[in-house]
Amino acid sequence: MTVIVLTNCPAGLRGFLTRWLLEISAGVFIGNPSARIRDALWNEVQQYAGQGRALLAHTTNNEQGYTFRTFDHAWNPVDHEGLTLIHRPSANGSDPTPANTTPDKPGWSKASKRRRFGRR
Repeated sequence: MTVIVLTNCPAGLRGFLTRWLLEISAGVFIGNPSARIRDALWNEVQQYAGQGRALLAHTTNNEQGYTFRTFDHAWNPVDHEGLTLIHRPSANGSDPTPANTTPDKPGWSKASKRRRFGRR
């Protein structure tokens, strides 16, 4: 099983993919081509995507049962001890690591102040 998701890609590319795959929603293609055809389709997507983004997911013989590839996408697949995970960049552009996190503000929360001083 192969799934290709296109975002902001030319209509000609979508038309090309409908020769081999079924478009079940705008920009979402699904089918069961051979591995050779799947790789040829992915090469065409990369070549003609223009300013768009693309995602390819297909079944394979591994622990997860599938794998995926991205093109011009902010989220990237990363191999983590044999599992493919998605790395999403944080909103401010830096990775959230314990060294980069800000410490909690000192003092009491509003709820604890109300309980402490008997206000509601």
